[in-house]
Amino acid sequence: MNTPLFTNDAIVFGILMISLGFIFYTESKTSGFWHKFYKIVPGLFMAYFIPAVFTSLGIISPDEWQITNAAGEITKGKSQLYHIASRFLLPAALVLMTLSIDLKAISNLGSKALIMFFTGTIGIVIGGPLAILLISIFSPETVGGADFDAVWRGLSTLAGSWIGGGANQTAMFEIYKYNPAKYGGMVFVDIVVANIWMAILLIGIGKKDKINKWLKADTSAIEELKEKVSTFTQGVKRNPTLTDFMIMLAIAFGTVGFGHFASKFLSTLFSDLVASIESQTWRNVFSFLGSGFFWLISISTIVAIILSFTKAKNYEGAGASKLGSIFIYILVATIGMKMDLTMIFDNLGLIAIGLVWMSIHAGLLILVAKLIKAPYFFLAVGSQANVGGAASAPIVASAFHPSLATVGVLLAVFGYAIGTVGAILCTILMELSATL
Repeated sequence: MNTPLFTNDAIVFGILMISLGFIFYTESKTSGFWHKFYKIVPGLFMAYFIPAVFTSLGIISPDEWQITNAAGEITKGKSQLYHIASRFLLPAALVLMTLSIDLKAISNLGSKALIMFFTGTIGIVIGGPLAILLISIFSPETVGGADFDAVWRGLSTLAGSWIGGGANQTAMFEIYKYNPAKYGGMVFVDIVVANIWMAILLIGIGKKDKINKWLKADTSAIEELKEKVSTFTQGVKRNPTLTDFMIMLAIAFGTVGFGHFASKFLSTLFSDLVASIESQTWRNVFSFLGSGFFWLISISTIVAIILSFTKAKNYEGAGASKLGSIFIYILVATIGMKMDLTMIFDNLGLIAIGLVWMSIHAGLLILVAKLIKAPYFFLAVGSQANVGGAASAPIVASAFHPSLATVGVLLAVFGYAIGTVGAILCTILMELSATL
């Protein structure tokens, strides 16, 4: 438990906000070094990368740490910034970004979004067993282990996380009973590999035009959606007043408050219902219904969609999506602090499996995107709806345009629903691969 230089969340939050301020200030330059720099590296990536550097240098840390004072008393602590950002700011951002949603225009995006999402799922399902087979050629001990120490059991939790989310990951841990003492290593691989891939996707957003040209993608439906939102925003644009900001915050956090209230009730209700199912397999399949985070994101999005049919939609003209974007950037910074770049070398064998696995997922997405001429937006969001879930998919989607955040949420929620089933199939194939 290495103690970071700063353990007070108020100080850490200040550091993150200064970092974001620095990024936005330098990104606003219209000439010189920074202008050229941000043509290559997106600001959103820097919002993720700079906190990761601070964590790697031991300045801040999201992990559990402890302090021993002069009297020998031990104080344990852990940053709560990511929890607050994901449970309060993320759903609030989704509400503000969804107010101006055009459901008809989203439906016009067509089937390619779903095709790329399922391609991402298939990439995870087949990527696990293929990674085991490839790594076993060079390092058979890395994919070995017996009984509850078997590596394939631990990798089953990665499959649950990378198709669905945290609830599905926990379900897989319960199903396959991986050694709890070694489970932390799998969580580490999850964080490192998933975050490396997210960083690559964010960098790709800065080159989306070149990528779309190479894919020969038809981006007309996406551009039409962005144009409709932009036209609507211009039509209702006004100088926001203090009253506007207070009402927007009331709408956002009022919805978040209702989401927390309803999610607690629904998660408890469905947890009891799932627990009453006789079959252990089916209990694990539907375990995501007991996740409070699943219901929080779903309820917040549904309420926001309903509000988009009311006059609340006009608050987009006062900057609703811009306010939501602020919350998203803060969330990205707290995600970045979870990444310790130095830990990549702590368990190279498992990291290698994870990187090969993610490469297969990425390769399949690129192949299918090329074949069906799908825009990079569908590739990136389809991947993050699987690998990153509801916390990351809206971030990547909104990086293309705030109005597209809802697409990421809807796909991520669908990922929760199929996460455990897909992970079970993946694990069966991984067990076969490990015993060949």
